[in-house]
Amino acid sequence: MPSPELKKNAVGRTVPVEINGREAVPFQGVAKYRPEGTKVAPSISTCIDYPDCGDKTVPDIKTALKEAGVRDGMTISTHHHLRNGDFVANAVFEAAAELGVKDLMWFPSASFPCHAPVIEHMKNGVVHHIEGSMNGPLGAFCSAGGMRGMGVLRSHGGRYQAVQDGEVHIDIAVIAAPTADPFGNAHGLTGDAACGLLGFALADSQYADRVIVVTDNLIEFPCVPWQIQGNHVDFVTTMDAIGDASKIVSGTTQITKSPDRLRIAEMTARFVREAGIMENGFSFQAGAGGTALSFAIYLMEMMREDGVKARFVRGGSTQYLTAMLEEGLTDYILDGQTFDLDGVRSMRENPNHVNTSPFTSYNYHGKGNFASMLDCVVLGATEVDVSFNANVVTHSDGKLLHGIGGWQNCLFSKCTILPIPAFRDRIPVLVDEVTTLCGPGELIDVIVTERGIAINPRRDDLLSAVSGSDLPVRPIEEIKAEVETIVGGAPAKPRFGERVVAAIKWVDGTVIDCVRQLEAAK
Repeated sequence: MPSPELKKNAVGRTVPVEINGREAVPFQGVAKYRPEGTKVAPSISTCIDYPDCGDKTVPDIKTALKEAGVRDGMTISTHHHLRNGDFVANAVFEAAAELGVKDLMWFPSASFPCHAPVIEHMKNGVVHHIEGSMNGPLGAFCSAGGMRGMGVLRSHGGRYQAVQDGEVHIDIAVIAAPTADPFGNAHGLTGDAACGLLGFALADSQYADRVIVVTDNLIEFPCVPWQIQGNHVDFVTTMDAIGDASKIVSGTTQITKSPDRLRIAEMTARFVREAGIMENGFSFQAGAGGTALSFAIYLMEMMREDGVKARFVRGGSTQYLTAMLEEGLTDYILDGQTFDLDGVRSMRENPNHVNTSPFTSYNYHGKGNFASMLDCVVLGATEVDVSFNANVVTHSDGKLLHGIGGWQNCLFSKCTILPIPAFRDRIPVLVDEVTTLCGPGELIDVIVTERGIAINPRRDDLLSAVSGSDLPVRPIEEIKAEVETIVGGAPAKPRFGERVVAAIKWVDGTVIDCVRQLEAAK
């Protein structure tokens, strides 16, 4: 892959101005880029081409791809509601390989270690590159320069934006549906692989040229409530099993047992209370990592003590958010992703557990979204620097191992809090400059570590709100210096080559940073 032309963007990062043959716009600053034009639209369909009886079933994925006109160079999309238990994406590329198709672009809403077999399809030419999160083995393969094209990492909202704006054209969307009918109506509420909502597949169903629904629970029409409308679907097919629903609960969705991280979670909840954020009618969102889950438990207890009720909480739903809803501590869960099986049950049973999508929650090129309405959001990070810039896709070794998810979108909340350990495996998390810049410091308000709380100097209001408390508020530079004394210095800088292997998009579609091939991995 030839080296693209590079240009310095508004945060001083040198980024490509062309990605996989398409023009790219460097990041211009928060709320500086204003899009022009109209949304794209799929071609007009006609009922003449579809059976009057409504039965769109075909025998298998291979037949569906063939009937959909799969050919070299197409873009194939999948979604990740089944997380590390997904069986469908691998089956799609196995079928494509059997059909002799080459140079496909895979456009997943996220990938997981279970998708490691796609590496072989990149090596044998079936898959050209991935534009989507690359977790674990796929990220390591990209960092080593294994992909022929450039990877592109987008937030959940950025993915919807890219499709509706015409930045990515989906030729064939494949939607794994725990329950579906022959017409293509589908949901994730029932079936052996029940995973909750299917919101990440919404843009795919709306904008793709051809849409294939794959299910292991085909029921008689109508499948209600339909989260995916059959009017958008071309073909329906079945597998013995589309996934292992137990694996939507991954290692990152378990409560932490670390004393330091429990301390961080408790301090985070105390900060929310003592800063005056936790009051009747407030709203919040917490991630599904171990510290964030523990934060939710501490916050629930404080809400009980103070008699506080939230108007809504944003999911990723977990058993702790569903308990909050069922106890009456919140009126609604507005759910973007179901992180455990109790969340699936709650969505199925409780009308106030509402399924949402990246369009409503995160799409920056819409007429507003839910993210900016949140009073606070609690998220993770791999690195934070002294300017409060944060990284979520690489570590200090420079290796690409994670996706962005909804993280960037959530930074627009009224108070963004990152509860993070001051170091991991004796490697500082607080640094002079983040390895990869995913979120600008002007949007990150509070860093909570086991060694103290750092509040962004821009937030005089938060500093004043907790000035009379006993919370250990300290300058971020002071915490960083203390950690470096403990571990023996700052982390070593990774050795990068010149080749750009992945671009990091901001929520508006501009390029905020990029990942270069690791020198040692050449």
